Amino acid sequence: MNAAPATGAGAAQEEWHKTACILCENNCGLLIQLDDRRFAKIRGDKDHVASAGYTCNKALRLDHYQNGGVRLTMPLRRERDGSFTEIDWDTAISEIATRLTEVQRRYGGDKIFYYGGGGQGNHLGGAYSGALRRAVGARYRSSALAQEKTGEGWVDGHLTGSHTTGDFEHAEVSVFLGKNPWQSHGVPRARTVLQEIAKDPARSMIVLDPVRTETADLADFHLQVRPGTDAWCLSAILGVLVQDDLVDHVFLAEHTTDSAAVLRELSGIDIAAYAEICGVPERLVRAAAQRIGTATSVATYEDLGVQQSPNSTLISYLNKLLWLLTGNFAKPGAMHPHSWMAPLAGYSRDIKRTPVTGAPILGGMVPCNSIAEEILTDHPDRFRAMIIESSNPAHSLAESAKFRQALDALDLVVVLDVAFTETAGHADYVLPAASQFEKWEATFFNLEFPHNTFHLRAPVLEPLPGTLAEPEIYARLLRRLGAVGRGKLAVLRMAAKLGRGPYKWTFAALLAADKSLAGLAPYVLYETLGPTLPDNARSAAVLWGLAQRVAKVYPAAMHRAGHRDADALFDAILAGRSGVTFTVDDYADAWDYLPYPDQRIPLAIPDLLHALRDLATTPVTHTSAEFPFVLAAGERRAFTANTIFRDNTWRHRDPNGSLRLNPDDAARLGLATGDRARITTNRGTAVSAVEINDRMQPGHASLPNGLGLDLPDGDGTERVGVAANELTDVTWRDAIAGTPWHKHVPARIERLEEV
Repeated sequence: MNAAPATGAGAAQEEWHKTACILCENNCGLLIQLDDRRFAKIRGDKDHVASAGYTCNKALRLDHYQNGGVRLTMPLRRERDGSFTEIDWDTAISEIATRLTEVQRRYGGDKIFYYGGGGQGNHLGGAYSGALRRAVGARYRSSALAQEKTGEGWVDGHLTGSHTTGDFEHAEVSVFLGKNPWQSHGVPRARTVLQEIAKDPARSMIVLDPVRTETADLADFHLQVRPGTDAWCLSAILGVLVQDDLVDHVFLAEHTTDSAAVLRELSGIDIAAYAEICGVPERLVRAAAQRIGTATSVATYEDLGVQQSPNSTLISYLNKLLWLLTGNFAKPGAMHPHSWMAPLAGYSRDIKRTPVTGAPILGGMVPCNSIAEEILTDHPDRFRAMIIESSNPAHSLAESAKFRQALDALDLVVVLDVAFTETAGHADYVLPAASQFEKWEATFFNLEFPHNTFHLRAPVLEPLPGTLAEPEIYARLLRRLGAVGRGKLAVLRMAAKLGRGPYKWTFAALLAADKSLAGLAPYVLYETLGPTLPDNARSAAVLWGLAQRVAKVYPAAMHRAGHRDADALFDAILAGRSGVTFTVDDYADAWDYLPYPDQRIPLAIPDLLHALRDLATTPVTHTSAEFPFVLAAGERRAFTANTIFRDNTWRHRDPNGSLRLNPDDAARLGLATGDRARITTNRGTAVSAVEINDRMQPGHASLPNGLGLDLPDGDGTERVGVAANELTDVTWRDAIAGTPWHKHVPARIERLEEV
């Protein structure tokens, strides 16, 4: 166990264990004090390299994750009658390996589909999943990122070649698109940074959001767009920048190509008409554009509010044009590419296609709204099996009923999770994982510039008996499959005992002789280097390989961070209980991250310029007389969190997650706060308590995220709150990326008359 020293009376009982939050991508450092297995006290870790003691209210309730739900403690197998039987690990591994081999033999390994790879706090297991996929020949995968970020990633692939991050701590102007960092964070030390911006008269905050969020309350400019019209609002802002000549011509000439085509399109934007379409006064659009165009630095952040709404990939492009046309790249307070410990997705311009429906595969991930369609067919190339790790797609993906039907149509479903989720209920095998605080764990949300950090978290508790960490689960399956010859493993084990130097050269020699080992490298490292690591940190073995990558790709930045070589970095990661800075860049280094020999950013993306041109005739509304409301399915609120909280007692306010309605809509429908309303879409119906809230526009309603779970209640289960994806539709998706319209669901809302 890891701990910060305690002092004073009862020090043995007041040990503080260093770890991190697992509820959002910032993964703020935490100190946890235990009472047996209970998290008695939680506070921010002031020594943490990224968060420096900052944390929000949600992290303080993590005991509800660790101890609030009902845990799995034995593998489960579905029987012919649909019931589940506890089985031992050897039986589970043997049967699953046999059935995976059978699917591979009969249909081909590419019919085995992988979903998941961790949530906001657990990516280390997913790093080993690739070895299993390689061993069985699986080619297709997806994750929650394909619900949000693939369109933006495809745009990044065309422009900067990789992900970019904003320097909000120093930006003169910060722009948030469909993003409420006060609740969803994403920005390091989000609430502190937002308050600093709001208090500084020399800085400004611009928010595009149909809801008057807590972030909008702090903003200098709240462009309260009509739901689904962000593309018109952004186009109007860009039109002002171009038509009022607020672009940085020197930057465009020296650092970009194809800018003329972009400027030509934007010069023809009818600013007044687009302002009217999005419902924002033209004077406010012009004022926001003027502030962006005259600032010394601008940083932007787009998130689910626009990425799960109409025109999302186009919006990503328009967002990036805001800072590219104004030269806000590679300088303090602007936008930057960054180093990676391990990239979370691909950033290719190419669009591959799924085998059945031809859906676009961006970033290497099948769009989530297409998965069920790839299964529910008699096509010979349909998926036949799924491996689902640390994810609950039967709850989180659109049109849950259809996805459940797809799961039931598969020959094999294997779920790895800590709890018996809605997805686990449709599995053939459920394998119980150790919780995120019972094993070595990490995330690859290392997205900062110029200082980028990584935090390997040691276990706070011993694993619950009967559970295993995901790397061990994958290793057992790979051993059973005989993925790597025993002789090769024996040679590497012997080399590992001699030290890192001999191990590195032996590993390289074996890889040169057998290229197939590359795809199995995480497993090989786990089996050979892993046992030599201190404190049973076997799962961290894959990080040795990633440290070699950092040393090769970012040598100067790694040296500036104080690491002599890859092994020194790896040792620092193993020892750094509050995380380590693994790279330190100069601002000029941002240009070296561009994948172009001339370091010039190509601005024109023909497909998206065509979409921009078509906005003039693109449908603005998707509601109808039958479904007149726009429902946002999954709003972040103060008392909601990820569905890994399978415990409804942690929310003291609004425990069932009310439907938020504008006062005018509520009055028209005869509804008051606390009343119950029926929500109907073209795919389903649900009943919710109502909260009247003037933060919502007329015609716009929202349900919170993280609810609608089927939680144990006596001998059965009880659904707490609305499962929003009983209402969504897989056909509501972005035309380019296939991302869902979770934040833009046409719906009907009616007063529920009590019987």
